[in-house]
Amino acid sequence: MKARDVMVSPVITAKPYFTIQHVAKLLAEHRISAVPVVDDDSRVVGMVSEGDLLHRAETGTIRPLSWWLSLLSSDEAMAADYIKQRAVKVADVMTKTVISAGPDTPLNEIAVLMEKNAIKRVPILADGRLVGIVSRANLIQAVATARRGLDIQPSDETIRERLLAHLNAQPWAHTQLLNVTVNDGVVDLWGFVKSETERKAIRVAAESMAGVRAVNDHMSGWEHSAA
Repeated sequence: MKARDVMVSPVITAKPYFTIQHVAKLLAEHRISAVPVVDDDSRVVGMVSEGDLLHRAETGTIRPLSWWLSLLSSDEAMAADYIKQRAVKVADVMTKTVISAGPDTPLNEIAVLMEKNAIKRVPILADGRLVGIVSRANLIQAVATARRGLDIQPSDETIRERLLAHLNAQPWAHTQLLNVTVNDGVVDLWGFVKSETERKAIRVAAESMAGVRAVNDHMSGWEHSAA
């Protein structure tokens, strides 16, 4: 699946000149945790999230600066905190470096972007303009609604060949001690494993094969392989 298959569109956005109160209302009313900030050409210029609004003068949630911390903080850092806490316009609190992707970006790459950059959502751009957004929730929704897409049930022989080929490609799988039988889509796993983790991974591999109806685990621990 690709970004275009799960992205939300149109996207709720903010403008750089919006007030902090305006954006706070957007987040609350739409039950979202962040919005992209766009210019008049729908080009993303920033992102503002709940985290940017946690410590605000209006709510009395400004973090007190202890004397010893003030000694360690630079004047620039303290000035930046002051802006975050008291700014009126979105442009002054938004994150300006925005990680984005295109509509044809595979979901696995979207997931890597989120994990690598510790972010919860990725704006989707086409020709530099915002066309959608993918959040962690959208990825979870894709998992929840995923279908294995079988038009024709594969034969038992095909299931076995695919499973063994898949396991042979895994560096952790000791397939020289493994055998697989398939009968009417039911996979029986035989042989020896070096660990319970390997055993579980082999079972998971079998369960995830298209056409598999059930999996029976007859595998034994490595210590019995001498028999």
